[in-house]
Amino acid sequence: MTRTLILTRHAKSSWNDLRLADHDRPLNKRGRRSARLVAEWLRKNDWLPDEVLSSTSARTRETWDRMALEAEKVCFHRALYHADAEDILNELSGASGLRVLMLGHNPGTAIFAEQIVRQAPNHARFHDYPTCATTVIRFDIDTWAQIRWSSGTVLGFAIPRELEE
Repeated sequence: MTRTLILTRHAKSSWNDLRLADHDRPLNKRGRRSARLVAEWLRKNDWLPDEVLSSTSARTRETWDRMALEAEKVCFHRALYHADAEDILNELSGASGLRVLMLGHNPGTAIFAEQIVRQAPNHARFHDYPTCATTVIRFDIDTWAQIRWSSGTVLGFAIPRELEE
């Protein structure tokens, strides 16, 4: 059996209100557009999640909302707010869906992406994982508890700027 991970960094956030705590910053105009573009790319390729694991931050929640996708199960975990790669792996290992979308933050998301795949995609922006970057990764496992480092096969990688027409 296979499982698919859709790994997305939150879309571009706003710095307009410096009084807001980092956790509470919303998306800016570009971020709202980017979330929509990434969702369109996922729909076009039939990579739709049945489960979502997201940080509790305002910008990850708004990224998910702006994607306007549906999933049977959507969970927001404080542990994913600025999580490191090990924390992300731990959260994913408890998932139950066949296609899981994870929404998080850098640097953890970028490091996790590099470490979870067998071979990185040939893309200049993969290693710095800009806002709303998304990698779709297939794993030959029966359950997420079986996931291991360097085991995923990249099916696709996109950044919003390249999705604009």
